[in-house]
Amino acid sequence: MSGPKPAWSETLHDRRAFLKTSSVALVAAAFPQIIQANIKKSSERTLEFINLHTNETLDCCYWQNGRYDPAALAEIDYLLRDHRAEEVYPIDRTLLDLLHSLHTFAGSSAPFEVISGYRSPKTNARLRNTTGGVAKRSLHMQGKAIDVRLPDIRLADLRDKAVSLQNGGVGYYAKSNFLHIDIGRTRRW
Repeated sequence: MSGPKPAWSETLHDRRAFLKTSSVALVAAAFPQIIQANIKKSSERTLEFINLHTNETLDCCYWQNGRYDPAALAEIDYLLRDHRAEEVYPIDRTLLDLLHSLHTFAGSSAPFEVISGYRSPKTNARLRNTTGGVAKRSLHMQGKAIDVRLPDIRLADLRDKAVSLQNGGVGYYAKSNFLHIDIGRTRRW
């Protein structure tokens, strides 16, 4: 014998549908973090750079056996220094991990070509006065931003992969052929 459904039955059905939809959305949103979590579990993290202004190169393992290598970090800091002012500044480890994740996720076998790493406040102010698109409070001045490209990955594809990681700012400069990546709030331009 069937009669009208009780009101609580419809509410229960709506709640289950909501939970199912929410679960799917949560997994989809977490996908980039799953990628990064798997990369962070790896036993080694390496980065390779070419500084396009100084022609210096570096290929180093900056993290192994569960910790950062201070000597490798110092080499990275030096390569990514403000070459105009010859100032070295510590590059944020979270930015290095983001670059490692992006390189792995993009499937690149090439080194990052560096357009700009650390910038001193003086250099940043000078560039701001002579070049468009330089932020007054640039994260470059805190070692939390870098401008790069990977020669074996189309710049638009690299941008899409960086955006999908949802881990900071991504600026796409197609005309200048580089990508700005930072560990500030998640945004894109």
